[in-house]
Amino acid sequence: MTGLEDLLRGLAPQVLAAVVRRYRDFEAAEDATQEALLAAATHWPVDGLPERPEAWLITVAARKLTDQWRSEQASRRRESQAPPPPAPGADEPPAGDDTVMLLALCCHPS
Repeated sequence: MTGLEDLLRGLAPQVLAAVVRRYRDFEAAEDATQEALLAAATHWPVDGLPERPEAWLITVAARKLTDQWRSEQASRRRESQAPPPPAPGADEPPAGDDTVMLLALCCHPS
């Protein structure tokens, strides 16, 4: 195990505890912490270790959690504004072969 892996393993519980304490959602905090650890594992070898690794991880996890919640809110807002699905049987074309209609649409000059 490398020094970076040891550091991340040691900081993970502290980061998770801080994010859970701040946002009161264990499951979401756990996912955000994992995302932050993944970001650290990819950025730190390239950019170097930050001055305060724990603070860096907490900040990244908090931002990931906030972004996730905003995305979910926007999705719910879009879904609530979408028109309701048509009732079954409403505006349904008669059952049958649509090949002739498709041919006419494809061949029509406009």
